Amino acid sequence: MEKVHIENYKLGARSGRQLREKGGVATFVHNSLGFSNTDIVQHCKEQDIEIGALKVSYGALNIRVLTLFRAPSGNFSSFLLKLDTILQSLYTPTLHFIFCGDVNINYLNEKENQNQLDNLLLSYNLTSTINFPTRVQNTSATAIDNIFIDVSQFESYTVTPIINGMSDHDAQLLIISTDYSHDPNLKPSEKLISTQYPTLLIN
Repeated sequence: MEKVHIENYKLGARSGRQLREKGGVATFVHNSLGFSNTDIVQHCKEQDIEIGALKVSYGALNIRVLTLFRAPSGNFSSFLLKLDTILQSLYTPTLHFIFCGDVNINYLNEKENQNQLDNLLLSYNLTSTINFPTRVQNTSATAIDNIFIDVSQFESYTVTPIINGMSDHDAQLLIISTDYSHDPNLKPSEKLISTQYPTLLIN
């Protein structure tokens, strides 16, 4: 992963695999942003929960970003327990929080696992923002990629799909409007972009 080059971006958090091919996650951060990685490798388990975490800073704005992959064959109970442990250790009400990635739970019709994950995340004020298909094949359309945020922390937000032809999953674009009045050095017209899968855009 360190050999991947994206112009104007640097590799932030990552979680690789040791035993299996494919899988894993990586977060690339725009060069204009300050960030620090958070070591949560002890909570990762291949297929159950592959996750990376970092804190992005832009003026007075601090955002904790968790990027995750959960394999459909992974142990779902283990996934929930480990995710809860991670959130307990990282979550604070004053820190903006974004949790995103391929959770392999179809938010269009898979209610049992969806309800269990939603109940866990709601205890940290995190809510699903995806209500459209993110993986479309010949005979199916599923929403197995998602972005969870605390909607009370942002003035407004929009999420849209991006069909880029680079994967069997479409990307998602999250655009967040937030109040910069607390920091006179930042202007509302300025944009800061941090990309991972999905993509995060703050303006």
